[in-house]
Amino acid sequence: MGCALGIRHIQGLLMQPVILDQGWSREAFAWAVALQNLIWGLAQPFTGMIADRYGAARVLFASALVYASGLAVMAASRSVAMLTLGDGVLIGVALSGTAFAVVYGSLSRLFPPSHRAWALGVAGALGGLGQFLMVPLTQSLLGQWHWQPVVWVLAGVMLAVAPLGLLLRDKPRLQVQGDAPAPEQSLAAALREAFSHQGFWLLNAGFLACGFQLAFIAAHMPAYLLDLGLGAREAGMCLAIVALANVAGTYVCSWLGGRMRRKHALAWLYLVRSAAMAAFVLTPVSVASAYLFSLVMGLLWLGTVPLTNGLITQVFGVRYVSTLFGFVFFGHQVGGFLGAWLGGVVYDATHSYLWLWYASIALGVLAALLHWPINDRAVERTQDPGEGLAGARA
Repeated sequence: MGCALGIRHIQGLLMQPVILDQGWSREAFAWAVALQNLIWGLAQPFTGMIADRYGAARVLFASALVYASGLAVMAASRSVAMLTLGDGVLIGVALSGTAFAVVYGSLSRLFPPSHRAWALGVAGALGGLGQFLMVPLTQSLLGQWHWQPVVWVLAGVMLAVAPLGLLLRDKPRLQVQGDAPAPEQSLAAALREAFSHQGFWLLNAGFLACGFQLAFIAAHMPAYLLDLGLGAREAGMCLAIVALANVAGTYVCSWLGGRMRRKHALAWLYLVRSAAMAAFVLTPVSVASAYLFSLVMGLLWLGTVPLTNGLITQVFGVRYVSTLFGFVFFGHQVGGFLGAWLGGVVYDATHSYLWLWYASIALGVLAALLHWPINDRAVERTQDPGEGLAGARA
């Protein structure tokens, strides 16, 4: 997960070398990154279903191979269509099997409730560490090589880590000590239960704001800082600070999820994010302010993910957590698609990112308001496995 998220995190560093070398517009590169987010979201529920049914090990292994293939196609691209296929479609599908839903779903089945928040926090921290380490590695290679050999190296990294997925001991229908016994439930019944729960849809809507903010910042902040006169080194350092702060931030947010109501933690996280963005945009940008903003955003970067996954587990249980998180994550990736793509569209039209910053701030406030009324009590299920219906109280 660390390698998968790390390679995704450095897309902003690749934008300028790729478009300058190929003569493409920012919108063309932004479209590939945006499509990556959308494909990731579209594939996530189905990848989650496979992991819930057959276990996560094979899903992780196969997805890492697809990831390496997508990077290979990207490195060999001579047209926008090839870039879109590799960086957009193949990597988007691969991320659905190497990132949050499959990994967190597996850990939720492997660890009892007393240790679950800790396990998700450690996994998120290691994912953040992968993001941090990938930034200086990529930046160093880009300083010495053409961008295409750099992408080939990244493909080799995913190929090398693919066998690690096979070591995972997750099994479908794993009964975890400490979880209350629940009546057997079919996938169709679980989906009916979730789709009839108002909180499930509020999570979807709120998570869209998270995807919009993160995809916009990761894809466009380096270019934004370059436009304002900062150097490439400082722009890359900002991504590194985000990733390093995320190591601690994700763990702390997950820890908070075990000690306060997760919906309240999520609401406050979105409000603080919006305040940080407003302060950054409305004050003169300097190296110090860019580093400070990156630190604050990093502490809040992926903390939403274990909190959201934990909230789904809390309400619906662990049996279909990868599937249900996959559907909620689709909302996140719709936001990611819009944030990455509109960043390129708005910049090419206005030569400014200002309206995207305003949109990110407003969406964060809206997400906070949507999370507060979520009913986070565990649903009450009937004992009839044939019906598999639940008394989900919205």
